[in-house]
Parts: sequence; structure tokens; C-alpha cells
Amino acid sequence: MSPAAGFFDAIKTGDYSRVEALLEVDPDLASAKDDAGLSAVLTSVYRGQREIRDLLILHGAQLEIHDAAATGRIDRVKELVEKNPALANSFSPDGFPVVALASVFGHLDVAAYLAENGADLNAAATNGTGYNALTGAVTGGHTEIVKWLLEKGANVNYRYGPGYTPLLSAAANGHREIVKQLIAHGADVHHRSNDGKTALQIAEERNHPHVAAYLSSVAANAATPTHT
Repeated sequence: MSPAAGFFDAIKTGDYSRVEALLEVDPDLASAKDDAGLSAVLTSVYRGQREIRDLLILHGAQLEIHDAAATGRIDRVKELVEKNPALANSFSPDGFPVVALASVFGHLDVAAYLAENGADLNAAATNGTGYNALTGAVTGGHTEIVKWLLEKGANVNYRYGPGYTPLLSAAANGHREIVKQLIAHGADVHHRSNDGKTALQIAEERNHPHVAAYLSSVAANAATPTHT
């Protein structure tokens, strides 16, 4: 196994001591990329290895726009976008919009800056997942980012993957406040996934009773005729 391959394995398994030891021998590994072009930093972020992420940055990892967005380094994001404005609307090597990376990992300031500089908030991943900024924020449970995206015109009924919408994803993950935000901005509570399930059914299946109760009340109110 090459040093770089062993380094990435250590990151993925969360072997902090091994990562640290390899960096002591070869500090340049902090900026290493795997065979698919994915950086060590972004790999650590994807794996939820925060201590390793910080260690890599401490050892001088060179952050590209996707790395900076995913780690919330707003100063680095600004530095890169000022040099090349097109980067605000760019994608990571594995096909995710940079603004979606900022959103899924909870960096509202970065997402807002990218949007101000031309990022398409509805841009979808090019890797087959269909993820965008809104689906990322929903999955990450970032209520304030979801609210901001909706206020900025993100498509509340966007469909991706197995016929999912942001509402179905929020219901599946038990994010009641996000469910409320989505419905307030026009989410279709009757939409069904490809296998025929509504948000209410998904919330019940995933054992999110508070979400299910809210969705049930919304459905009941929608079905109740109004009288004048």
C-alpha cells in the first residue's frame, strides 16, 4: 500500500494517531488527494472526523473552494472567489455544488457569500444523487439554512433520488421545525416517493411521532372545508 493510500485509510477509519504520525514524516500529505481527486480534508469532513480535519488544516492543508466551503473557512472562500468569481458556482471533484457543501455542513455565512457571488441555489449534484443546497441543509438538520434557502427561492418541491422531496427527507430524519418551514413555503404534503409513501407514512415508519402528529394535523386541516 502506498503512503497516500495508507493515509486515506487512516482518515476514513478515524485513526488520529496514524494520521498524525504520517504527517510528521510527510507534511505534504495534508494536501493529498485520492485517485478520484478527493482531498484528504474533504474525506475527513465526509467521514465526520473533525479532529483529523483540524489536524490536516493545522499542518497546512491547501484548501480549494470545495474544501473551504465544507469546513466553513469563509476567509479562504472569499480569497478564492475574489481571484476567480466562477468558483462560487463550481462543483467539488465528486460532483457536489460548492454551495450545497456549505449548506449540508451548516455554514450559512459561506452559503450566503457564495449566493451573493453567483452560486445557483438550485444547482443539483452531477454525480447521480441529485442533492442540492436545500436537500443538503434538510439532511443536515440546519433549520436556519433551510429557512434562508426557501426565502431565497429554493425549489421547495424539488424531486431527487427515489422520488424524494425536501419534505419527505425532513420527515424521514425527524426534523419537525424543518417540516414546518417547508410546508409554510408551499411543500406538497401529498407528494409520494417512488414506492408510494407520503411524508406522514415515512415519519410513522421512522418512529418520529411529533413529526407524524404535525403532518397529520396539516393533512386534516387541508381536508376540512371552510365555511363562509
